[in-house]
Amino acid sequence: MEHGSFQDQSASTFSLTDEDHTLANSIRFTLNQDPRVTFCGYSIPHPSDARVNIRVQTTGDPASEVLKDSCQDLMLMCQHVRSSFDKAVADFMNEQGLKAMKIEQ
Repeated sequence: MEHGSFQDQSASTFSLTDEDHTLANSIRFTLNQDPRVTFCGYSIPHPSDARVNIRVQTTGDPASEVLKDSCQDLMLMCQHVRSSFDKAVADFMNEQGLKAMKIEQ
């Protein structure tokens, strides 16, 4: 849910339900990498409430578009980490298999 002004779309607060520090801090990190962002931060209104408020202020672009771009950047980062991890596991398993069979390269 977005809380903002219809006149000034460059500043908005987004409320995400069923989320916590894990996603909020990751989004905050990717938002801070974007040169269009002048301020971003997040808060959790109450520890027992599974909700995160993310505040985004931009240099003029709509805050919702900047947030969407940052989420897409975060997805790309996660995909890169996953593929790197999978490759490292496959390489390790291949190496261990060669050692178990006592095959030298």
